[in-house]
Amino acid sequence: MDVNTIDPQGRIEVITGCMFASKTEELIHRANRAKIAGKNIQAFKPEIDDRYTEDTICSHTGIELDAIPIKNNSTGMKEIMNNTRDETDVVIIDEVNFFTKDLVNTVQKLAENKHRIILSGLDQTFRGEPFEPLPSLLAIADKVEKRNAICECCGKPATKTQRLINGKPASYDSPTIDVGGNEKYEPRCRYCHEVK
Repeated sequence: MDVNTIDPQGRIEVITGCMFASKTEELIHRANRAKIAGKNIQAFKPEIDDRYTEDTICSHTGIELDAIPIKNNSTGMKEIMNNTRDETDVVIIDEVNFFTKDLVNTVQKLAENKHRIILSGLDQTFRGEPFEPLPSLLAIADKVEKRNAICECCGKPATKTQRLINGKPASYDSPTIDVGGNEKYEPRCRYCHEVK
């Protein structure tokens, strides 16, 4: 089935990988293709992600999509349900790694209500460990696309996100969530990735 068609039974698609792997660009690309196909879309983002703008999903290259910023807890999940109407065909949610596991049930309900759901987010923390709720979302997804970036150290395919503090790898006990861009993170391959 073409990913741009609407499954009458609902559908969950996940775009994942490390930072700088063009996940958000692919998310916006799919949203724009759905718009061209005449589908009604509704986009959401975590309000904690204010790196570029407060009310758009924005890629590192500057491509944007209007979105509703929501809390990353159960209140935010209610906002998603309240803002997704029957005429909405496609629900877009970016940076799902910033949400709690409450998102999994919300996504299930939306798919059961015959919506196409397109999600993107990091699958691993900067430590290289599974980043919930992504593992749970991957398990229930109908389609998964795992994307790579280019390792900043050796130029090979990168699957890890390296957090840097003053240019050095962050220690293991650093907070899991620290919103930032290329001033704090870079893509690394498995062999160049470091955790103190």
